[in-house]
Amino acid sequence: MSDISGHSGELAVHVARAHGVETMFTLSGAHVFPMYDGAVRINQDGQEPQMRLLDVRHEQTAAFAAEATGKLTRVPGLAVLTAGPGVTNGISAIAQAQFAGSPMVVVGGRAPQNRWGTGSLQELDQPPIIAPVAKAASTIMTAGDVAAGVDEAFTLARSSHRGPVFVDVPMDEFFNSASGTVGSGEGTRIEPDGDAIATIAGLLARAQRPVLILGTDVWADHAEAAALRFVEDLGIPTLTNGMGRGVIPGGHRSLVTKARGAALSGADLVVVVGTPLDFRLGYGAFGGPDKNPTGEFARVVHIADSPGQVSGHAELAASVAGDLTTVLDGLQRAIEGGDKPDWHAWADTLRDQVKAAAERDAQLLTAEADPIHPARIYGELVPRLEDDSVVIGDGGDFVSFAGKYVEPKRPGGWLDPGPYGCLGAGLGAAIAARVARPSAQVTLLLGDGAAGFSLMDVDTLVRHDLPVVMVMGNNSAWGLEKGPMQMLYGYDVVADLAQRTPYDDVVKALGGAGETVTDPKQIGPALDRAYASGVPYLVNVITDVEAAYPRNTFGI
Repeated sequence: MSDISGHSGELAVHVARAHGVETMFTLSGAHVFPMYDGAVRINQDGQEPQMRLLDVRHEQTAAFAAEATGKLTRVPGLAVLTAGPGVTNGISAIAQAQFAGSPMVVVGGRAPQNRWGTGSLQELDQPPIIAPVAKAASTIMTAGDVAAGVDEAFTLARSSHRGPVFVDVPMDEFFNSASGTVGSGEGTRIEPDGDAIATIAGLLARAQRPVLILGTDVWADHAEAAALRFVEDLGIPTLTNGMGRGVIPGGHRSLVTKARGAALSGADLVVVVGTPLDFRLGYGAFGGPDKNPTGEFARVVHIADSPGQVSGHAELAASVAGDLTTVLDGLQRAIEGGDKPDWHAWADTLRDQVKAAAERDAQLLTAEADPIHPARIYGELVPRLEDDSVVIGDGGDFVSFAGKYVEPKRPGGWLDPGPYGCLGAGLGAAIAARVARPSAQVTLLLGDGAAGFSLMDVDTLVRHDLPVVMVMGNNSAWGLEKGPMQMLYGYDVVADLAQRTPYDDVVKALGGAGETVTDPKQIGPALDRAYASGVPYLVNVITDVEAAYPRNTFGI
């Protein structure tokens, strides 16, 4: 603990730094000028690392960048948004963080309290609007409460279950001075129940065809090492989703994501760790009469980082909540303490399915079709992805193909919108990735529809010297809607975009570079030029609108 003093902006910045924040994402607004001055002052003090001010072209990008920073670094990202429309422009990113469990703090401006109720500029009571999509939302009413209030916000955001926290400060109090204390900058974790761990270990020991699913919270809870130990020691077939991707490296013998259907249909026990039993996982129902020869549903275990994340709708054989490293290590010890189960036959069957799927995939990944099949892009991209690569998905159908073909080699290298399914997060995430991982390869996968939400923030990449490779699957349509509407009605409306739009010219106009590709043989050379360019570069690949992703769910 240390004592600090200054105006409210200085206090807030000192607290953020104590929590490990190094970048403030923002778009200039007078209601939050004290936050900028706080950053300037702390930088003049020579403290290392200093607080970087990174300004964008739309508040949604600032908030999405903070959300992605929380995912990548596991330290809460910080977005500072001016009052009224500045705050409301950030709400989609806040909601995405709530759904994905991303630690972030949004500090909002607020009309002055001494003018409240008289109609001052952008006067809006913001916390009640944001509260339904955040862990907490409140107004810090006086300068004297700012240090403690901001510290509480960061502590809550980084504590299990992680998520977004919003605070705003009246403009007059933001400029006022006070004193306060800076705490340790840590979150809180939950100790899991030992008896519940023992119960789950017993279920695993008796299972003949178990499947393990690792989700985003395994990474967020710093449990990636424990998860890999668990999988490698027991040889349990494993699937990953969200930021769980890469926890088991791509190509690992126990990673059976390519045999997902066979694994979940044939399992007798599914253990889900760190991800909700939502539409992505069939709401927690695996197997059943139409899925496997026995006609039985698999027993389901749900392991979460906090009690509120344990499924309330699925029929569970067991569950436990708490620190995920403690849970996974406890399970491993308990199973090793008895007769270690032999799952070799089951694992070999799934590995054969993985091999067969890879052979089928090879045909699309090398397809010479004209127009280009979206899978061909990944046939060229995947071999060029480095082990430290951060891959960001912002799109519908095009990014669904990425989920099928991209298997990260390391944890913490995959960013997608998560269960909220929000488009437009890509540029913010790319900004965050380049800042958080300055030496890593950063690749943003864009649908042409998604690009319309945020492509203007290429200007931000250029101004702040943040080179990112953007790969666009441009099918001139809202592909995720066009196909289903045709299936339902026999026609589609409001699903088409302008044909073959040269979005790379937009990137060039903003100071980056790029090119349009229509020949599948030119995709690889274009990617090589992009990665070698050292600037924001868009490879705009014209793809076949009829080559839709073969999905099993529409999210309902």
